[in-house]
Amino acid sequence: MRTKADTRQIVELLKQEYPVSECSLTYSEAWQLLVSVRLSAQCTDARVNIVTKELFAKYPTLESLAAASPEEIEAIVRPCGLGKSKARDLYGMANMVMHEYGGRVPEAMEDLLRLPGVGRKSANLIRGDIFGLPAVVADTHCIRMANRIGFVTDTKDPVQVERALVKVLPPEESNDFCHRCVMHGRVVCTARKALCEQCCLREICRTGKKTLAAK
Repeated sequence: MRTKADTRQIVELLKQEYPVSECSLTYSEAWQLLVSVRLSAQCTDARVNIVTKELFAKYPTLESLAAASPEEIEAIVRPCGLGKSKARDLYGMANMVMHEYGGRVPEAMEDLLRLPGVGRKSANLIRGDIFGLPAVVADTHCIRMANRIGFVTDTKDPVQVERALVKVLPPEESNDFCHRCVMHGRVVCTARKALCEQCCLREICRTGKKTLAAK
């Protein structure tokens, strides 16, 4: 486990490396981010953005998406994989937001988790990016980096990673920190290999220090 002092240093190093922190999913309204993050499961954000461009062109409002059939939605979202289940969730999600929340994406964690296809990762993304609340989005990049840096040890459980990071991250930095983990995880701390010699965290990261010491 890293200390709060360690964590602040890590946060600052990532901020210097990635001054602009933003979600890589393309959206203009809260419900569109909700749709995009559901489609992103087992799919790249780049592909999701291609698919949602067509989806949002055909269904430009939450009301129009709710009025579509799961089959019509599936015909568009199929390239994201798991088309049938994702389409079913989007249909159910759109109708629940329309009919139970007055057409407004809810803010409370318990309400977001009621929506079809929404787990803690999706709910935290919505709470952080839409409502500006402290939120830890424990996606694959965040989980991988949390293990390598030393926030957790040998766990892929997103809830464990979320809880560990909540304990040490400054609340106001938590959402941006997770976006920077995605950016860093795609180009430096990759799933295939940690490029420690290129990493801005190499002097403080558990894996980086071991790798450089071995060389």
